[in-house]
Amino acid sequence: MGRWSLMANDNNERRGRWQGFDLGGGSSGEPRRMRTSPWVLVIGFLLLLFLFNYLASPRPNALDYSDFLEHVEAGRIEGTLEISQTSVSGRIEGPDDGDPFTTTIPPILQGTSELTDLLDENGVAYTGVTPNPLGSVLIGWVAPLLLFGLLWFFLIRRMSGAQAGAALNLGRNRVRIYDRKEMKTTFTDVAGVDEAKEELKEIVEFLRNPKKYQRLGGRIPKGVLLLGPPGCGKTLLARAVAGEANVPFFFMSGSEFVEMFVGLGAARVRELFQQAKEKAPALVFLDEIDTIGKGRGGAMGAGFGAHDEREQTLNQLLVEMDGFDSQKGVIIMAATNRPDVLDPALVRPGRFDRQVIVDQPDLKGREEILKVHVRGVALDPSVELRILAARTPGFTGADLANVVNEAALLAARKEKDAVTMIELEEAIDRTVAGLERKSRVMSEKDKERVAIHEMGHALVAITAPTADPVHRVSIIPRGAAALGMTMQRPLEDRYLLTEPELKDRLAVLLGGRTAEEILFDNVISTGAQNDLERATEIARAMVVEYGMSQKVGPLSFGRDGFRGGEGRLLFPGAAPELSDDLASLVDDEIKRLVGEAHDRAILVLNEHRDFLEKMSRILILTEVIDGPDLNAYFEGSKPIPTVEELRREMAGNGRVERDTLATGPDVVLQPPANG
Repeated sequence: MGRWSLMANDNNERRGRWQGFDLGGGSSGEPRRMRTSPWVLVIGFLLLLFLFNYLASPRPNALDYSDFLEHVEAGRIEGTLEISQTSVSGRIEGPDDGDPFTTTIPPILQGTSELTDLLDENGVAYTGVTPNPLGSVLIGWVAPLLLFGLLWFFLIRRMSGAQAGAALNLGRNRVRIYDRKEMKTTFTDVAGVDEAKEELKEIVEFLRNPKKYQRLGGRIPKGVLLLGPPGCGKTLLARAVAGEANVPFFFMSGSEFVEMFVGLGAARVRELFQQAKEKAPALVFLDEIDTIGKGRGGAMGAGFGAHDEREQTLNQLLVEMDGFDSQKGVIIMAATNRPDVLDPALVRPGRFDRQVIVDQPDLKGREEILKVHVRGVALDPSVELRILAARTPGFTGADLANVVNEAALLAARKEKDAVTMIELEEAIDRTVAGLERKSRVMSEKDKERVAIHEMGHALVAITAPTADPVHRVSIIPRGAAALGMTMQRPLEDRYLLTEPELKDRLAVLLGGRTAEEILFDNVISTGAQNDLERATEIARAMVVEYGMSQKVGPLSFGRDGFRGGEGRLLFPGAAPELSDDLASLVDDEIKRLVGEAHDRAILVLNEHRDFLEKMSRILILTEVIDGPDLNAYFEGSKPIPTVEELRREMAGNGRVERDTLATGPDVVLQPPANG
């Protein structure tokens, strides 16, 4: 029973998914279909007709010239021979009208009278044939040219139309242009980012009425850079700005500028700006600009591992923005989730000089986002979006959209008429920890250990003064690694954590292992592996990052003892700024913090051992215990049922005990520490 713990600032790792938006609908965004010319059809029909006639006509037998002379001398030639400059054709004695033949006159005899003299001696009739010059021209010149033309049309041109990167289509810009009628997205479709919307409303007003700002001499920013984690709605915001302003929307990704040919990216940048000026007022949106906008500084003054084509594209973008006049009614917007890697020249005033943060939504923002996504969903009146928003700290707009969609699919699978809180709660659990795994079989002994482990987490969380309330305890397996879950629901969004709160989190993490030690006589399992890893990480951060150790003092050495962060590891000779003595002291302090949390969990669980054993037996039977019920049992406001009472209740409700559980680590879900 390994453990998988999702805590603290790992919400981005836990839900690091992109929020995709459907930018389709515009004809300019799709490859144009090739229209076949009627002349091509006519020429093709004539070629087929010529080929058919050629194949259907009788083919004369090729005859050696010596054999032909023997037939002439033997008098077996019928009818009249047709003699051209290079060949002779006619018929030899045979059934019906004879067998047709053709033979080639040897070059040495061409232009002499030897053949005609022989025919006169044997009394064979013959006539001359002049070749058609038009046929020679068609066969010698027109047919090859026509063949090459057809090959060009069907191969090269078709390939360039189907693939934007084909040889004859490499120079064409890949920008997708959506006109005013296609942009239906407005600010009403965007929620949870009120500050960003307020910043962008000024851009909308400028695109609608540029003279309002120009009459006072004001200059609108040339570029607006949207910064934020994946899935927070940067692309959606850009589309909403274009929809609100009712202007054309130019959409292009940073990776679409870069090709295998040097200079092509710079050419596309020039073409993009030229197209935008022609359709002003307009909004140009460059998604994932960090692809071409990475910093050019590095080791020895060069881009460390940079590509020369990307650098040329970035240089051209900088030049275009310098010579770009925003008074013409064109705004350049870009988005990235990696602002730390952008070149300083790109974000200086005069280029992308306005930066808008599109961060993860808070509690109110998540509730507003849920309201947007449930517009077209049949919701049960009992659904409370506020509770769902409180259960999803750290979720982005893409995560919440996925939760609503999963809930709708679950309700449809159960043939319900509306989506209830049950489906929405299940959708959140799926998003966090994965699907239920009910097919793996586990022994009763391991099942008991899992229940005790989870109740250890829950009991320490209930008694911790600053811990978030327990929402649910479950031993239903989920995903590839989670065997059980102890979920905590925060009452509000937290942006700072105090030292007592971090110590409470350490105690909750060690509650599962401690419960195993107490009830199994110090026989522990592998289930606490990730608990110990997360606890050690929090304790190390308290000592070397947050200055929460009296012996070390109020010092910060960054992650792993490098004050410069992970970038210091890229350079040869970089050494941690911890001396050997200080590193040893840090290790002692980390061990002390984890040990104190362990001792605290031992005291709590020994004090409430009877409650731990009873609730573990109930959890084995019911598999899920909700937080309010668990608190009521602990406070004594609700009597703890016996196993026999629960069995009778389950039998009356038609529920059957399930003895199949997955094997794998359990999950302690705690709200992220934002900040």
